Amino acid sequence: MSTATTSKNPSEPAPTAPSGPGVNFLRVLKSEWIKVTTVPSTVILLAVTVLVMVGLASGAAWGTVQLAENVGGTAAPSAPESAPAEGMPTGAATAPAEGMPTGAASGEESAEGAPAGEAPGADPTAGPPAASSLIPEIPSSGVLFGQLLMASLAVVLIASEWGTGMIRSTFSAVPKRTPALLAKNLIIAVISFIVGAGAAFISFLVAQPILNSADLSLSLNDDGVVASILNTGTFLALLAVFSMGIGTLLRNTAGGVVTAIGVIFVLPLVATILQNLGDWIPDAARFLPSNAGAQLVMAGTTAEGDLTQLQGGLVLAVWAAALLIISIVVTKRRDV
Repeated sequence: MSTATTSKNPSEPAPTAPSGPGVNFLRVLKSEWIKVTTVPSTVILLAVTVLVMVGLASGAAWGTVQLAENVGGTAAPSAPESAPAEGMPTGAATAPAEGMPTGAASGEESAEGAPAGEAPGADPTAGPPAASSLIPEIPSSGVLFGQLLMASLAVVLIASEWGTGMIRSTFSAVPKRTPALLAKNLIIAVISFIVGAGAAFISFLVAQPILNSADLSLSLNDDGVVASILNTGTFLALLAVFSMGIGTLLRNTAGGVVTAIGVIFVLPLVATILQNLGDWIPDAARFLPSNAGAQLVMAGTTAEGDLTQLQGGLVLAVWAAALLIISIVVTKRRDV
């Protein structure tokens, strides 16, 4: 007699809830930071951006030195000795008038002991006014190239995820989508600020010995220098957020880069060409992102009719915030 034995399958364990705090903004931020910093091409591009910005600032410092030497080395032609009037004794034209100090008529010494041809209290090592006015803006002179690369990088970082399909994995991990987009924008803004302000400060250090060779000085105590260095980073950060909004809306790398460059560089050029067609064109061109950002990094006196440094920063911030909000709203409503 055989005994049949039956074996019962062990019951399957009930699924357990995942341990840990789950997805939060700090974890999303960390993952986006890893995405950016672990790609070698991105790190190389950022390093090249800093080097080129510093190189352009060095060239601006050298050009300022050349301007100072050319203007300072050009001596004013001496006035011909005036001939005595007919019937006047020889030397009467150059003789000092009665009661006038010796040498005053001949120009040997001017008021308060200053040499002839120089204003009283003038600093002979201060350089010509044209060169001196350019010195405070030297650290930020590489921002033109910096905005080109940082705007392109911002578009590539977001649009490439749609091109490769990685955005599906991102939004699967972060279903609300908004934290993921905010993290991407925050990361590119921080990186852009570090690149811009860091390159401007290095440019300041490199420009000092170049300017010292022509007895020109550049100091952090000069009016507007520190603000210009920091605002170089602010300019690139806001422009990167603006460009990432364009890339998020278009979802195409090539189209996003072309559109961003067109808005940043081409539109101001078109406005300049067409400015004679109406007074409203130059007035409206002041509020373009790149033109407003250029005022943000200004270290000198604002020209009449231009935006002030604060106004330029606020205008660029409005552009960046508007594109960020629109891109978030559209992304939440569209399929990936």
